[in-house]
Amino acid sequence: MYISSLNNEKVKYWEKLKVKKYRDREKLFLIESTHLVMEALNLGILKEIITTEEKEYAVPTYQVSMSIMKKLSSQTSSTKIIGVAKLLEEKEIEGNILLLDNLQDPGNLGCIIRSACAFNFKTIILSNTCVDLYNPKVIRATEGMLFHVNIIRGNLLDIIKNLSKDYLLVTTDVCNGKDIKTLKYKNIAIVIGNEGSGVSEEVSSLCQEKVNIKMTNVCESLNASVSASILMYEVYHE
Repeated sequence: MYISSLNNEKVKYWEKLKVKKYRDREKLFLIESTHLVMEALNLGILKEIITTEEKEYAVPTYQVSMSIMKKLSSQTSSTKIIGVAKLLEEKEIEGNILLLDNLQDPGNLGCIIRSACAFNFKTIILSNTCVDLYNPKVIRATEGMLFHVNIIRGNLLDIIKNLSKDYLLVTTDVCNGKDIKTLKYKNIAIVIGNEGSGVSEEVSSLCQEKVNIKMTNVCESLNASVSASILMYEVYHE
């Protein structure tokens, strides 16, 4: 089916999916680039494909004008394909865990998801105040890795209390933290905080261990995604 009008009802519907409240209501989100769209298609979570090319896929496919594609795309450079995908299913918690307390930067979240996949952290838990997982900048920064990590959103305090029976809860302390290499525990859950204010006092008080990352005195702190990546790497190489 070919659509050329910006006033087409289908186009208006797709455009609404760029807004979080509509994504949540419809349980759908938009993904861009051939790589991400094909990965979602292979995983069976793709509902529709929007493309400027005359091509058919295994799901309902709509060929649209370039003006429509530009309207729907979140990228400055032109894209040829957008997928309408189902929100990811939240699964049971397993493996080592990364918990994110009020993380706000979409680029940070996307990079953290990539690192979690690289270093075998099977579950990421987002506090209710974290940036939206389906923010286009998050999706782009994951390079498709969001499809390979179990990502859960919820009340961090309640979740941590339940995890403390089976997991060693760890967060950072620049001044008094231990070297994470010294921690010997089967299941580890690392808590990373907000880019500016760090981990909240309430959440930090529930953590059993505090760790730091050894670095020169010239640098006072690291970006949240860099800190998370280094800590996950150290646990992965235990």
